[in-house]
Amino acid sequence: MSAEAGGVELVRKSDVVWELPVSGDMRVPGRIFASGRLIDAITQDRAADQVANVAHLPGIVEASFAMPDIHWGYGFPIGGVAATRVADGVVSPGGVGFDICCGVRLLASKFTEEDFAGNRDQVMAELDRRIPRGIGKGAIAPRAILKDVLRRGAAAAVAAGYGWDADLERCEERGTSDGAEVDAMTDRALTRGGDQLGSLGAGNHFLEVQAVDRVLDPTAARVFGLEEGMVVVMIHCGSRGLGHQTCTDQLKLMGNAMNRYGIAVPDRQLASVPVTSTEGRSYLAAMAASANFAWANRHILAHEAREAFARAFGIAPRSTGMDLVYDVAHNLAKLETHDLDGVATELCVHRKGATRAFGPGHADLPDDVRQVGQPVLIPGSMGTASWVLRGVAANPAFASAAHGAGRVMSRKKAKAHSSGSEVRRALEDAGIAVRPGSVKLLSEEAPYAYKDVDEVADVCERAGLAARVARLRPLGVVKG
Repeated sequence: MSAEAGGVELVRKSDVVWELPVSGDMRVPGRIFASGRLIDAITQDRAADQVANVAHLPGIVEASFAMPDIHWGYGFPIGGVAATRVADGVVSPGGVGFDICCGVRLLASKFTEEDFAGNRDQVMAELDRRIPRGIGKGAIAPRAILKDVLRRGAAAAVAAGYGWDADLERCEERGTSDGAEVDAMTDRALTRGGDQLGSLGAGNHFLEVQAVDRVLDPTAARVFGLEEGMVVVMIHCGSRGLGHQTCTDQLKLMGNAMNRYGIAVPDRQLASVPVTSTEGRSYLAAMAASANFAWANRHILAHEAREAFARAFGIAPRSTGMDLVYDVAHNLAKLETHDLDGVATELCVHRKGATRAFGPGHADLPDDVRQVGQPVLIPGSMGTASWVLRGVAANPAFASAAHGAGRVMSRKKAKAHSSGSEVRRALEDAGIAVRPGSVKLLSEEAPYAYKDVDEVADVCERAGLAARVARLRPLGVVKG
């Protein structure tokens, strides 16, 4: 069985794997993980063409991968994964995206759904007051700690009084990306970041109060600290204007350098340079500093969420039981060692709209989590479910999984479908409290604009990318 996506033929290799055969100057095939229903949505835009384009990158190995939430993006598709050899391959900012280290953080709690229902208005009012959001708006932390944050990430936030030391154990890379260099960033990037440390931003970013709706893997759920009926808090945001400016700056530098290295790509949005080049090292250093901003940003927002619940329930923050389940990024390029034809090989793994998903026993995981695999957090669209999965052994895409539901409708079309006030009313009627930064922009993030997150999670499991642990249901959302 095959399907057409733009000018690209997709060959069905299994129930949930579709391949783009090598053609032209492609160095590897493309490989998309999707069900038949999801592939129908995927073929409606040109994301599969982008999967093929990525397969042209120098040094790419195995395949140009796409997760089940794939949709069109800048250069790489959102949901794209590509690993290049560090020795002779390239790094591409398009494989990370403009929101460097955008990611998801999940907090457990001691509260039940009934507890929240009895105090919903107070909790939502406190969150509404404490969480800066919207385009270019707000900050919690002072500009004075910015450079320390860029160097040390979440550890700098803890040192400044935001969050707890124990949180760092449950952050990817302990919330600090190595190799960060403030000098690799422009003054413009630093200026934009100084006024946004501790803020959600806009678009699909959110802080959501949820209930653990269903547990499918009791052992992993117990290790993660989750149980049915528990209230949890999910935070989705990234590096704000600082990351965007860094990507913009680095794309310009790389575009000017490509000819010098003899690199040709089918799309100028795939600007890239050798990983080990001066420009490649500069990008990775600036990316790491931007990532540290994002780790700290989510750390600070989690601190405010704890304060909000504590104030609403009249208890101390440490009495809320709001321990960190995990914090994981889904927009990064990371130097990792993977088995390649039986040889341990250092690779630059680009994950753009894709989550790292290390399996059981991986040395980089915390001791307690290592026994079951890394928590993989997949938020759904506003008003639908989210999922917690876990990494599994023998992941076929360099330890990567989906990062969300994935758009099926552009923002423009979504806004034309319904007004923001109509979307808010529908959510409130469904029992979901909504505190938007802009009512007008709510329609851009309506549930109908996204794929079915339950199906995305199911495909991840069937494809061997990750295993489902628990389903989360929304109770209240603070929206950017």
